[in-house]
Amino acid sequence: MNVDFLYGILGLSFWGYVIVAICMVQFTIMGVTLYLHRDATHRSLDLHPALRHVFRLWLWMSSGMITKEWVSVHRKHHARCETPDDPHSPVIFGLKKVLLEGAELYQVQARNGDTLEKFGRGTPDDWLERNLYAKHRNLGIITMVILDLVLFGVPGIIIIAIQMLAMPLLAAGVINGLGHHTGYRNYECPDAATNVLPWGFIVGGEELHNNHHAFPSSAKFSSRSWEFDIGWMWIRMLSAVGLAKVLRVAPKPAVDPASHVNLETVRAVIVNRMHVLRAYTSSVTLPVFKAELQAARGNLTRPVKTLLVRQPVLLDDKSHAKLNEVLASNQMLKTVHDFRERLQVLWSGGHMSNDKLLQHLKEWIAQAEASGIKALQDFAASLRGYAMQPA
Repeated sequence: MNVDFLYGILGLSFWGYVIVAICMVQFTIMGVTLYLHRDATHRSLDLHPALRHVFRLWLWMSSGMITKEWVSVHRKHHARCETPDDPHSPVIFGLKKVLLEGAELYQVQARNGDTLEKFGRGTPDDWLERNLYAKHRNLGIITMVILDLVLFGVPGIIIIAIQMLAMPLLAAGVINGLGHHTGYRNYECPDAATNVLPWGFIVGGEELHNNHHAFPSSAKFSSRSWEFDIGWMWIRMLSAVGLAKVLRVAPKPAVDPASHVNLETVRAVIVNRMHVLRAYTSSVTLPVFKAELQAARGNLTRPVKTLLVRQPVLLDDKSHAKLNEVLASNQMLKTVHDFRERLQVLWSGGHMSNDKLLQHLKEWIAQAEASGIKALQDFAASLRGYAMQPA
């Protein structure tokens, strides 16, 4: 038997095959996070047309993924997050189902004509997409299988299996599943998204899922100094050689203590609402809670902290009842909680005119400064100085 035939025309060593398998999976992940996610779906990144097509071709060959389908399903996920219309929410379907059957849930929506029509606008619709990629999706996978067998021989079968399993497991399962169930949260967005890990180098930075849901249109997923987004590293490298252009990143507020409250202040507070909520939690809610816990006022326990921090839409009936019980027995926490809810009117009050929004913010700051709660007074003073960061 011909040994060269068994091990392919490249005849790699054991570690050579391992490196090839890892590189192939990582290039697929790179295509998903840079092209499908940050470029095609959210338009936070503008890839060079040539690179864009390299990713389209590779994703067609490595997984049979079609741009319009992936983009449509993901946009629907953001638009209907944690509702019965969410294509793959573990809050709705359960963690086990999303982890083990995430690819199947994706396929259901990818074949839904209404989903494609409503959420798939702006995706490629050229001759290749219509006559090759979408029309003959399995041809790409067959081509990849043949190439793997020719290049790598029998070990190519294992490489193929790894390639086929990686995306359903890591993206459809881990990110869509654990990314809405387990991890830490930098931002209290109105969905259950979590950062699975602070170091996003396994799944292209997608591990920083809470950061992404807080700022969906940001090309950079890391937001803390100790977080790492390998996708952003790739973007910076591609940008340096003219193959990518960053269109948007998450905003950061500027604080000018001498500033007067005006419409620019309102705009800065609304645009930076995730930062505002995070600052309110860390500088008002948690310090007041800790002080009340130490003073043993009311029926406080440490788990109550989560109820005070989470957005109300994420609490079940039992949690709502417990929160209401705590607030009814502790006036200090009730005041702090009520001020937070009133503050959020600024970004949920789309029906309000600019003048009413400005008046609402002025009244909120004035009442917070007169509350007698130092943490709330200090926060209100800082809010006065919010301004848009210069571009």
